[in-house]
Formats: sequence, C-alpha cells, structure tokens
Amino acid sequence: MTSKAQKTKAYIIETVAPIFNKYGYMGTSMSDLTDATGLTKGALYGNFENKEALALSAFEYNSKKLLKSIDERLNVEGSALEKIFSLTRFFKNYDIFTNELGGCPILNVGVDAQNNNSLLAAATKETIREIEGKIALVIENGVNNNELKLPVPPLQFAKQLYTMLQGAVAMSTMTKDRKYLINTVAYLDLLVTKEIKK
Repeated sequence: MTSKAQKTKAYIIETVAPIFNKYGYMGTSMSDLTDATGLTKGALYGNFENKEALALSAFEYNSKKLLKSIDERLNVEGSALEKIFSLTRFFKNYDIFTNELGGCPILNVGVDAQNNNSLLAAATKETIREIEGKIALVIENGVNNNELKLPVPPLQFAKQLYTMLQGAVAMSTMTKDRKYLINTVAYLDLLVTKEIKK
C-alpha cells in the first residue's frame, strides 16, 4: 500500500516534471514549484534533499514515460522492419506525445544541463544510450533473422537513425514547424527500405 509520504512525493514529481523540462534547471525557481504544487518550500525540501534532487527525479519521471513509449513501439508484433517503422511513426507525432511532458526531455534537459548540471547531463546521456541500445537490438535481431542487411554494425546504424530523428525533433521544436518531423520520417522510411531491407 502506498503511504501518504509516497503519494505526496509522486504528486510533486508528476507536477514539476513538465516545469523543469520546459524552463530548465536554472530557469525554474522554487516559487514556480511551490505555485504549481500548492506546497510550501519546506514541504518540497521535506521530500527532496534539494532542487537538484527534485530536478533529477523530474527528468527520470519524463524519461521513463519516453522509454516506455519507445518500448511499446519496438515490441510490436512483426519483423524488424515493422518495428523500425513503428518507431518512426511514433516520432512523426513526437511533438504531440511530448507536449504533456513540457517538450522533449532529451533535447530540453540535454542542452540545458550541459553547462550547469553534470548529474542531469549524465542522466540524459544514459537515456540516449538506452534508446540507441533498444534500436540496435531490433536491428541486430533483423540481421540475425536474415530480414535486414547492414553496411555498418547495428549500434552504429541505430545511433545514426536516432541522430536523424532527434535532429528533426530539435528543428521542429526551434522552428515550430512539424514538417521537419514528417519529412525526416518519410526520408528515413525510404532509406531503411532501400538500404537495409533484404
């Protein structure tokens, strides 16, 4: 059974996660957090050691949501190609998915934390590696099952695929133009079909 303290902590994380993601670690003030949660500064610090611990918990909350969604896309029934296309379809509407998170946690936190929070920067890098690993596993299975042919190792291809997807996320975020996502996904689907499908 969940205790009152656990419920409060979960409520805080869920409430502040989009705020930290949207405004960044430095750009989020304690008054932003107290206003959003309706709790006092003391109540927040009663549940978290400091602002950094709260920001890290907020990032972990958002990254778990993202990883769960990626897992769902990569675990669909079918061939490795169908799994890759399931992932690219997800990224076609990625901006809609990340809206409730306050934007893309990888992009927002990754860029924001580079020069002001080494713990958050490290957590972002770890999440990126995890996503690339998940994609690489699908590709490797596709090669092993004789569905795909690769000119490079699976992890290298996964990194390039994810780089292109994340680049489209960055461009669509900065320009507020969804065409970057839509066009990149269309290009990737064509590339995958032409270059690695057996």
